[in-house]
Amino acid sequence: MPLLAATPLPTAACAAACLAALIAAWGVFLVRGSTAVPAAVWSAAACVALAAEMGARAAGGLADPAAAAAARLAVVALSLCPAMSLLGAKRPQHGVWQLIVATLAVVLVMPAASARLMRPGSLPDPHLIERCFMPLLVLVGWMNFAGTRRAVAATCVAVGQMLLLRGFLPGVAMGTTSTANAEATDAAAAGLVLIGTLLAAVQACMSRWGRTRGGTQSVRPDLRVAAVINPSFLALRETLGAAWILRIAERFDTVAAARGWPCRLRFGGLEMTGDSGDTSWHRDALRAFRALARRFVSAAWLARQGWHNTGS
Repeated sequence: MPLLAATPLPTAACAAACLAALIAAWGVFLVRGSTAVPAAVWSAAACVALAAEMGARAAGGLADPAAAAAARLAVVALSLCPAMSLLGAKRPQHGVWQLIVATLAVVLVMPAASARLMRPGSLPDPHLIERCFMPLLVLVGWMNFAGTRRAVAATCVAVGQMLLLRGFLPGVAMGTTSTANAEATDAAAAGLVLIGTLLAAVQACMSRWGRTRGGTQSVRPDLRVAAVINPSFLALRETLGAAWILRIAERFDTVAAARGWPCRLRFGGLEMTGDSGDTSWHRDALRAFRALARRFVSAAWLARQGWHNTGS
């Protein structure tokens, strides 16, 4: 009996989610040495859960609407964990923060668990607060990368997430769309997630390739500090998003103002604001930035951005 042939859209969605999971697992390697590793792991887990759900649908499972809704709520809960994980991506609390992330996922899945245990056969009915919180967290995750080079990738993933949680939005009841429309929408969501993860991975590889081809040896002495800081700063921005990078810039600028350094750390990198002929402050500026960066990344991570060339 050709079950897979009868359900091509869930099969395609399952294949897309499997590829996205592999790319997310590769992303764990790409961000190694940074506090973004847990977020990458959560992303891989969410893609695996989506692949499992779509695979079950393709095989003819999850025919019960209540079971299907419960499985979808679990997938949605896991998909929100990466954005939540990045909000606590600062050492030393980033490890303990993952317990909070896991607790959030459990709380979001509680309506499905209670429906299965207390009201067998009934659809999960999340509270209005949860229905509002889930799209809000998707928006927060998107905004964190909207101003970076990962904007398109983040947009694809965010739209895919919104499509997946459409049945749990405020004022929306589960099971109000036809099966054909639901399968097409799920396939589109999985495809968008795949495109977003693939684009982010490709951009990360291209950025790393560009950094390995560059160098700071031929840079003018008065601009050398920016040539050293900017690659690591921009790599941090693309890895952690805008929230933490703005905090790093704020702390660096506070030190720079207090010590009279003629520079400021902007969203796009280090900018000179005065006479840059004096380079005596460069070593202190490099040490200040390195101390801030080490709250999020390891020394090996910084070395991959060319920090070993600074002597600091």
